[in-house]
Amino acid sequence: MDTKMLEKYARLIVKTGVNIQKGQTMVITSPIECASFARMVAQFAYEEGARDVVLNWKDELLAKIRFMQAPEEVFEEFPEWQKEFYLSYVKQGAAFVSIAASDPELFKDVNPGRLVKVQKASNTALKEYRERIMSNKNSWCVVSIPTTAWAKKVFPKLSEEQAVEALWEAILKTVRVDTTDPVAAWEEHKRNLKKHAEFLNTHQFESLQYKNSLGTDLKIQLPKNHVWLGGSEFTPEGLEFLANMPTEEVFTMPKKTGANGTVFSSKPLNYNGNLIDDFSLTFKEGKVVDFTAKQGYEILKGLVETDEGSHFLGEVALVPYNSPISNSNILYYNTLFDENASCHLAIGKAYPVCIKDGENMSNEELKALGVNDSLTHVDFMIGTKDLEIIGITAEGKEIAVFKNGDFAF
Repeated sequence: MDTKMLEKYARLIVKTGVNIQKGQTMVITSPIECASFARMVAQFAYEEGARDVVLNWKDELLAKIRFMQAPEEVFEEFPEWQKEFYLSYVKQGAAFVSIAASDPELFKDVNPGRLVKVQKASNTALKEYRERIMSNKNSWCVVSIPTTAWAKKVFPKLSEEQAVEALWEAILKTVRVDTTDPVAAWEEHKRNLKKHAEFLNTHQFESLQYKNSLGTDLKIQLPKNHVWLGGSEFTPEGLEFLANMPTEEVFTMPKKTGANGTVFSSKPLNYNGNLIDDFSLTFKEGKVVDFTAKQGYEILKGLVETDEGSHFLGEVALVPYNSPISNSNILYYNTLFDENASCHLAIGKAYPVCIKDGENMSNEELKALGVNDSLTHVDFMIGTKDLEIIGITAEGKEIAVFKNGDFAF
């Protein structure tokens, strides 16, 4: 891949993604396979005035060795030093960049129970850190670059080198690095997303009714004073950042007890190195009361049963079927991309910023308003070409939100 293109991408992450400030620390979490690009991001962060850049390396191949051979009790533990690592940097106002580039099926031979234990131990230990991030107390940005195993999953008919090249090309297009001025392109894109959010915020729908030919028939209530967001977000100090690159969604929270009906997945979900595919969830008064999956049933079961809150929804996101990532017809097996090609929902914790003044409320205050809390937050894709969504106002008026998979306004 052309070095100049990679530099444009790295600069975009630093300046537009987390919007690093002079004297601020940046924490980069990266697979070791992505080390050279992570260092490039660090280089530009220092050039922009970062006080320090800290690299947090992940080695999924070693993780698999551990899953296959370590004694059972270690999977219920989370190192205190790792907890302190995240908490110390989040409390000092660091910016966080995460490079999401895992092998979609690396852990398919791992005991699902071990994966569940690790996820639960991690989410429990890092609860305070995650709450600060999900309340936008710190700027954060999730991005991705190709790894060989992932690229071969996306493009199985190509050689390893060709697959990586093809995935690079696709990724750089989704994040608008292929344009003459990526920063200007993102400014225009953010404005377009804000227009959709403004329409939805103006109408303050009481509920949304979803239907499509897969069998989805789901009604989701929205809490009073919910807030639709899209594009950029802001820290309490007013610092603008992009939580995801790419992003094509506008999103809000559902009322915890407000989901009724059944929804079917439209794309595979890569969760903990396993694929969950052709699955459905049935809700009653917000709670998952039944689920099916043709692939990954035990993994889905573990996800739903993480804790009480993982039986409920925490996010409602709208993405037009006619959008850049969807139109590429590439199945990425990576939620960062696949969720931005499809309307999606999320199991688990809701973003406090999706209700008026929620980022300043206590957990008890949020709970009283119907905001779901959980140790987890996992997006899954439900959008299709024939998805219809009707918005219902408090007065009972019905307004088309989605028609034939796209925004109706």
